[in-house]
Amino acid sequence: MAQRITHWIDGKPFGGGTERSSEVFDPATGQVTGHVDLAVAGASSAARAWGASSLSSRTKVLFKFRELLDARKEDVAALITAEHGKVASDAVGEVTRGLEVVEFACGIAHLLKGEASEQISTRVDTASYR
Repeated sequence: MAQRITHWIDGKPFGGGTERSSEVFDPATGQVTGHVDLAVAGASSAARAWGASSLSSRTKVLFKFRELLDARKEDVAALITAEHGKVASDAVGEVTRGLEVVEFACGIAHLLKGEASEQISTRVDTASYR
């Protein structure tokens, strides 16, 4: 029996229908295991709000996301296995690599500050601003 896959949109679960949907297949059997509604409009709106928020606010969200992802690593790996057919150990490795990317993103605010180097040559300092 195919399950209905929902989204989290505008801070709450969304289970309503849309004009567009897609089937989710089990790669091992080819059988339909679910249906997912596409939520492009909600994502577009969220992207505008995200872009308007401060770096410190975004960093807090990324750190919380990292904590949640790490706590649910096995669950996410199980979903990857079910949706993509990867063996469990490979799926856990993929989630672990994803955690490394999130950790890098958590530090991006520091990289966006730019940098300054004094005395790179005689009486020459440099500065970069982002």
